[in-house]
Amino acid sequence: MAVRRLPPLRALEAFIRTVRLGSSRAAADELGLSPSALSRRIGNLEDFVGRKLFTRARQSMQLTDEGHAFYEAVAPHLEALARAVESQSDNLSLLRLHLGVLPLFGSQRLFPRMQELRRLHPLLHIDIDTGPHLEDRVGDTLDAAIILSRGPSTALHAVRLDHNMVHAICSQEMAELLGPNPVQELLTKQTFLIHNELPDSFEAWKHELHLDTLDPVAIDHYDSGQLLLEAAAQGLGIAIMHDDHMKRASDNRLRRLYDVDVESPYSYWFVCRPQALAERPVRLFHDWLVQAGL
Repeated sequence: MAVRRLPPLRALEAFIRTVRLGSSRAAADELGLSPSALSRRIGNLEDFVGRKLFTRARQSMQLTDEGHAFYEAVAPHLEALARAVESQSDNLSLLRLHLGVLPLFGSQRLFPRMQELRRLHPLLHIDIDTGPHLEDRVGDTLDAAIILSRGPSTALHAVRLDHNMVHAICSQEMAELLGPNPVQELLTKQTFLIHNELPDSFEAWKHELHLDTLDPVAIDHYDSGQLLLEAAAQGLGIAIMHDDHMKRASDNRLRRLYDVDVESPYSYWFVCRPQALAERPVRLFHDWLVQAGL
């Protein structure tokens, strides 16, 4: 049987890194190449496959439709090849990822799916950090993080994981007391519970309900979404939270106040330094997270 001619692996690596990092300069830096050397490698790959994978304008390289199709066809097979090599090697150590995660996202969305990640990548192990200031620590004490944000720093590679609506959530008893329609006089006498990561959600909720002048008797702040929901269930106040938080909690003690849709200023984002995508633990988790649709 004739052996098929294989594409140049160094050229494939240059192509894959350029696509994943979104920058030919970043890919060249990661590979220790000059921009012109990187361009030559990709040119060699284009000659091999007979397709233009990028358009080139000045210093930028933009993926063509054929380049995108080539990436979608080839990338999974390269990943499978890497996994096959891992499975046959006794010399490879564990892949270690230092990940920052907000506790509620971890308990509601990440951990219920971690077994499938372990089955897919058994060498990948994750150190979880739920401390404060996750975004600021990416690239320092953290390889990557899942954060709640209006929009992460433009210096970071960021993937938006969801779009949310803001709900006012309280106990069933409090909902009965406050009734089906907002009455400012009643709401003024209540305590509102606000997550430290969602400071502007209360203002968005008030504005949508035409309650901009609402000044409640107290606002209590929490750094744990799980404890905030429990406080609301215990009747300690009205929690301003995302609809996804309430849905995933599946707690029949909780009830949404008023049938009003309020778009949240915040979303969950996956963030890392652009160059970190060239590191296998970060890339494996990033690709799984996006494909899993968490």
